[in-house]
Amino acid sequence: MADEVLLEVDGAVATVTLNRPEARNAMSSALIRALGAVVGAADADPRVAVLVLTGADPAFCAGLDLKELGADGGPLRRSPFDATGPAARPGRGGRGPTLPTAKPVIGAVNGPAVTGGLELALQCDFLVASERARFADTHGRVGVHPLWGLTVLLPEAVGLRRARQMSATGNYVDAATALAWGLVNHVVPHDELLPFARRLAADVASSDRRAVSAILATYEEAARVTGAEAWDVEQRGAARLGGGGVDPEEIERRRRGVVERGRSQT
Repeated sequence: MADEVLLEVDGAVATVTLNRPEARNAMSSALIRALGAVVGAADADPRVAVLVLTGADPAFCAGLDLKELGADGGPLRRSPFDATGPAARPGRGGRGPTLPTAKPVIGAVNGPAVTGGLELALQCDFLVASERARFADTHGRVGVHPLWGLTVLLPEAVGLRRARQMSATGNYVDAATALAWGLVNHVVPHDELLPFARRLAADVASSDRRAVSAILATYEEAARVTGAEAWDVEQRGAARLGGGGVDPEEIERRRRGVVERGRSQT
């Protein structure tokens, strides 16, 4: 049997691919275990600065394997993923079907992302969608309750009323609507999905790794609190990152780099 999750490392970018195309990349217990192992390996690899998560066509992920679920409860009965990654960003907490990562994860949604597959996409830091992507929450139609953060992460992405609509109806949202609602950051032609996502990943990798990890950790932590607490979270994050002191010459070198990069992008 082919590997259920594939890993390709090119420079500082690791591409992780769900590889059960015959089952629309539905998440069996075996796939979830493999996904945790592969993501954990990429997160521990010092060469890797950022991960791209995608699926083997035609789907991104159809959610939990309903055949396994109907037979013995599948991953809802067992807990095949590990939530103890030592390098995990604060706030991730391992509350989903992947190991928590210290490194950014870009979701490259190549097709339908449904229910648990939608939750998996929502675990990513941001999303790029193929024009073929579609999104749906069918927990209510299957008769199960979200377990991997959908009721937290979907309202963060699209707002509470739209999240309620998606969960109550189980209706599909196409890529253009997902972009308008803020669920995804970009929609691109299908053949350009991975090249586009990898270019974004290269942009992330060219930033200071320690600073990016700290800033994303602050986003994660601040999203779990409200009001003045979020400001305190930012202050603590800034203190941690700046605790080792600042090299004025290095800051100036980086400032010049930012200016030149900005000129090249105008």
